[in-house]
Amino acid sequence: MSRAVRSAAATAWGRLAAAVGQVRLWFAPARVRTEGDTPDYRFSLANERTFLAWLRTALALVGGGFAVDQFLPDTDRALRLTMALVLLAGGAACAIRAINHWVRCERAMRRGEDLPASRFPAALAVAVGLIALVMVVVVALGWTR
Repeated sequence: MSRAVRSAAATAWGRLAAAVGQVRLWFAPARVRTEGDTPDYRFSLANERTFLAWLRTALALVGGGFAVDQFLPDTDRALRLTMALVLLAGGAACAIRAINHWVRCERAMRRGEDLPASRFPAALAVAVGLIALVMVVVVALGWTR
């Protein structure tokens, strides 16, 4: 095996190990609390409220996915299934992102670092906006079988 291949493999394994380490922190809040200094409790509580807001958004997306599937029965099956699956996948991604964001922010606050930036809210907003536009077209034009 060449040196470049070994280096690429080592980098890939390192990234995988780091990702697994991040996921482990989701289930070990005590480990997160051992890092750095304890921030003002108001910031930690605000971080938790943000986490809960992300979860509410995830639940709304999942509910929207089920609603599209149930309340647009006369819509073309492929279109209805696509809209429902996009909403359901968005809900799942939002729930996963919620816990990841909570851990990253909590660690940053404890370490005295800047809070992590994220493109996820913008991507989620664009996806929901596009699905909403598709749904408006479907309902307004009465696309049925």
